[in-house]
Amino acid sequence: MLKALRILLLMLVMVFPVGEAVAQLQWRETTREPRERSLTDPRATDGIEIFQGDGTITIRTPRRIQVRVFTILGQSVSQATIGPGTVELKIGARGIYIVKIGNLTQKVAL
Repeated sequence: MLKALRILLLMLVMVFPVGEAVAQLQWRETTREPRERSLTDPRATDGIEIFQGDGTITIRTPRRIQVRVFTILGQSVSQATIGPGTVELKIGARGIYIVKIGNLTQKVAL
């Protein structure tokens, strides 16, 4: 019985690796204007704007910058260096996320 339980536990760990519950998502450039209101004031954040809505985080930036997205529990969802323009990250799971862009940190609720 104990041996069967160990085997079952090992199989579960192989199927659902610890620390990989949220898959790494990909940013994509977009030309459409975000319909949502900006969560940030571009004048106070060196022109960087973060938008939320429809399960998507949209970022508009005037320069190349490092972006990191975490769950509210601190688990990394995505990390990328994005160029100037507007990019979006489609996240399938609803929840609260933390977006870090350079020195800017913003809570985003999807």
